[in-house]
Amino acid sequence: MVMDVGERDGDGEDGGWENMGEDNGTKSPTDLVDETVSMIEYVARFGDYRRAQRKECYNLARRMKILLPFFDEIRHHGSPISHNCVASLSRLKKAIRLAMKLLKTCNEGSKIHLALESEAIMIKFHNAYVKLTQALEELPFDELEVSDEVREQIELMLTQLTRAKKRTDTQDIELAVDLMAVSSKTDERNADIAIVERLAKKLDLHTVEDLKIETIAVKKLSKERGSTAESIQQIVQLLNKFKQVLGMEITNVLDDTDTPQKLSKCHSLVIPHEFLCPITLEIMRDPVIVASGQTFERESIQKWFDSNHRTCPKTRQTLAHLSVAPNYALKNLITQWCEKNNFHLPKKEDQASSRKFFVDHEDEISCLVEQLSSSQLEVQRKAVKNIRVLSKENPETRVLIAKHGAIPRLVKLLSYPDSKIQEHAVTALLNLSIDESNKRLITDEHAIPAIIEVLQNGSMESKENSAAALFSLSMLDENKVTIALENGIPPLVDLLQDGTIRGKRDAVTALFSLSLHQLNKVRAIEAGIVPPLMLLLEDKKLGMVDEALSILLLLATHAEGRHEMGQLSFIQTLVDIIKDGTPKNKECATSVLLELSSNNYSHILAALQFGVYEHLVEIAESGTNRAQRKANGLLQLMSKSEQIP
Repeated sequence: MVMDVGERDGDGEDGGWENMGEDNGTKSPTDLVDETVSMIEYVARFGDYRRAQRKECYNLARRMKILLPFFDEIRHHGSPISHNCVASLSRLKKAIRLAMKLLKTCNEGSKIHLALESEAIMIKFHNAYVKLTQALEELPFDELEVSDEVREQIELMLTQLTRAKKRTDTQDIELAVDLMAVSSKTDERNADIAIVERLAKKLDLHTVEDLKIETIAVKKLSKERGSTAESIQQIVQLLNKFKQVLGMEITNVLDDTDTPQKLSKCHSLVIPHEFLCPITLEIMRDPVIVASGQTFERESIQKWFDSNHRTCPKTRQTLAHLSVAPNYALKNLITQWCEKNNFHLPKKEDQASSRKFFVDHEDEISCLVEQLSSSQLEVQRKAVKNIRVLSKENPETRVLIAKHGAIPRLVKLLSYPDSKIQEHAVTALLNLSIDESNKRLITDEHAIPAIIEVLQNGSMESKENSAAALFSLSMLDENKVTIALENGIPPLVDLLQDGTIRGKRDAVTALFSLSLHQLNKVRAIEAGIVPPLMLLLEDKKLGMVDEALSILLLLATHAEGRHEMGQLSFIQTLVDIIKDGTPKNKECATSVLLELSSNNYSHILAALQFGVYEHLVEIAESGTNRAQRKANGLLQLMSKSEQIP
């Protein structure tokens, strides 16, 4: 079956789905049931969701499907359905329509926007849970003669929805920190390319096709919100950074006159999803079926198997066998579609030359890894420098370098007396650690103590990249403990205090990640983290106000942290930021003040004396979504404590 193009780009028949839940006059029970079932079936056809909300989306879609047997029983209800039942079914339809629109947004909205607004989107999910719960609890099961089995399923769904409303999932911290780092305007180092690349991978924006689709989504969002909005400008900046990594042309995304023909072509000619290999997201030349029944490009799935995977990349189920069978039917459909739309498949010669380059590259890497153990200093120095450069190139190269045994040799070089070799080695490990499997390999080689040693005694650039490497490795939760136990927090605080701007940024990022572990908050406070964070707040030119406030917010959840920062001068600093900071600054400062004030009403009085009230009222009306919630929380606290009328 060929998927309708309109489903993918939001045009055509999809417009009918947007209005489907609107009640135009009285609906018959049959119409209500049919339309509601159609919405659930529509949701079931969504292939995937944006990463930031993927888990929540799958859970909500699965719960909606639980209702299908209920509607099937209503369809076959023998007696006339009362007005009371019709009204209940109508409320349920509205709740399902709300959930459908939310899932649709998470299916085709801007990936960057959804990541930046993850907290606001989560609130929308909670609202959807509330509406569904209310509608389901009001259903007159006895009057509708619902069977015990179906009723039990709905009661189970209600229990799950109640649990979901109470749950507050921990955000993807690496994603949040990377967004913060990449959005920064002060850190211009070349190594940031690796962070941009990692972020693009996390957001599934690492192919040309991904970025073309994202560009259209951003254009649509800018029309809805206005192209001058700060959030839109931030999204466009991130989008352009992702394009730079892939070597794409940077154009004015928000200018309608910029590339109308290109955009028109994107909308009118979209490759059907069924024709794209789920691994590469490129149109398939030689589609084959695996044991799970899914279809992939032969070369791609073979590489997957060659990497010791025994699961289906799409369904994640373990495969009974690794044999593949040609999908002739799909291949014929692809051929017919290409001929009809004058679409030319990539030439085999291009793929062959690409493979040759890959093989030559592998030979070069193998040779360089051997030279890391050379007895000649200059040979070692040149080899480790080249490994450092190659490790920045792309994910495939990082995997190859690790595959040829570079990691154990690089770890040994960390204790080498030559400062340049040491610097190149720690930077190469930083670049290699971007790959998730390499994080584990580096950890298993007991690299963390050696990296901390470089952080303490190495050159300034070595210290900076050691801090960045510790941040990357701290994404494995057990390493948060290991780094702290190996006494890695004090030298990070020293770098935060005395390092260059780049060093301070590396240190603050690593300390933020480590402070997510409860015990590390105390260790960071004892290491003296609060004073240098205060300095970051005072020196706006460093551009790290948001980062400092983010760590202070974590520390404010601990009694010792609140004690350290509960000085009048700090409260005044927070109020000054709330008054004159950027929208993001105001959001972070308001969050910290709320956390402090929730545990000590004297902070509310101090903030009021410094003139915070009118600025909180302003933020509650026109701040960012998160800032509005925090400002309202503070205003409510002030009201309860009788500090304001």
